[in-house]
Amino acid sequence: MLRLPTLLAALLLAASPVSAEPDKAPSKEPSAPSIASDPVNSDKPAHKPYLSDEAAPDTLAILPPPPGGHSASESADRAIYNATRAYAGTARWELATNDVAEGAAALLEDFSCVLGQRLDTARVPHLITLLERARLDLVRAVRAPKRHYRRLRPFVGNEAPICVARDPKLADSFSYPSGHSTQGWAYAMIMAGLMPEKATQFLVRGRLYGESRVVCGVHWMSDVVVARTNASVVFAALMSDPGFRADLDRARVELAKALAGNGTKPDAAICAREEAAAREPLL
Repeated sequence: MLRLPTLLAALLLAASPVSAEPDKAPSKEPSAPSIASDPVNSDKPAHKPYLSDEAAPDTLAILPPPPGGHSASESADRAIYNATRAYAGTARWELATNDVAEGAAALLEDFSCVLGQRLDTARVPHLITLLERARLDLVRAVRAPKRHYRRLRPFVGNEAPICVARDPKLADSFSYPSGHSTQGWAYAMIMAGLMPEKATQFLVRGRLYGESRVVCGVHWMSDVVVARTNASVVFAALMSDPGFRADLDRARVELAKALAGNGTKPDAAICAREEAAAREPLL
């Protein structure tokens, strides 16, 4: 756990060059991360979002602009980035590295400790289709604000440790809102709808998944916080769609049958690591 003095010390360093101009982007063409640029491969089961262009929420209008200039919010973002570099090499860092993977199969694996077993995705095709189709709606919700605000990621312009390789494509992509965090929170809400008796646990894991982006050093905290609003907006719109609700019902029956079998138990050490992360605040 990182204590308050660490954050206060980081606040004093907020003017350090984590990014000279966080709200300005390179002049090259936009290159958004996978959730906004290449969300579903051709061999995956979903190719069409649930929501029409008319039904899709205008997240650019709904979400507030990211912090900018020398605002208190931007100073807090910088301080949190600086302070969370101390996680490098810890168990929480390891969890953040695991949480770099995204998509339906990866998130279902991340939900294994909540489910009580590791799901064989071949046994839940309706659930995979539900999540992958919803992912396309999330892509649209993320893409517009990313391309409009063109906010740089926190590691650009400094050499502080991050939990992934410093890839030029990632560095040139945009930070606000977090696509991973949008997806993680939305999927947690969907899973909570499928298993309401475990709603709290799913949402806790969804929160951790988003916070992993801050620990990793690839997103500002405000990117992650607003992503929960982004995900909630899309989920509300999806719940008004008859096709989504029908697929949700099919997936609920399918999931119950899959969990009734004797599946592989999740790694106890991984579950303990997630439990510990859930109990401790980031700072």
